[in-house]
This record gives sequence, structure tokens and C-alpha cells, in this order.
Amino acid sequence: MPRFLTLADVAEQLQLSAAATYALVRSGELAAIQIGGRGQWRVEETKFEDFIQRRYAATEQLLADSKAAHLPGTKTSAGPVDS
Repeated sequence: MPRFLTLADVAEQLQLSAAATYALVRSGELAAIQIGGRGQWRVEETKFEDFIQRRYAATEQLLADSKAAHLPGTKTSAGPVDS
């Protein structure tokens, strides 16, 4: 894999639209640099891999939180603590 990826490359690998990929950059969630006279975006391979690892960690936390919310004796937004 080359050191830098275009947003089209990133979009293809993540199976996202170009607009969704650009939104990740604009939000700061995916680090990218703007280069050249036309201001084309590039994502460094290591930054892309870091992004993927952060998304895995966030997903694991989401699943853990969801699982904990469904355990007996756990308070949920749906009602009081089970007895």
C-alpha cells in the first residue's frame, strides 16, 4: 500500500461514498492533509490504520455498554432497576 491514499481510495476500502469519506475528514475523525494547487486530500496509511483501530475500539465499547445495559440489576432508560 502506498504511504498516502486518496479519499477515493479510502472510500473504496471502507465501502463508503466519497461524500461520507469527506465528512469523516471534515469532522476531524479521519486525519488528512490537503496538498497541491487544487487542494486534493490525502490520508496517510498510518492515520488510516489508526482510524480503523479507533473505530474497532469504539464498536467494542458500544457492544460492552449495550451488553451491560441488559444485565439483571442494571438501570436502563426503559425503567427501574430489576429486583
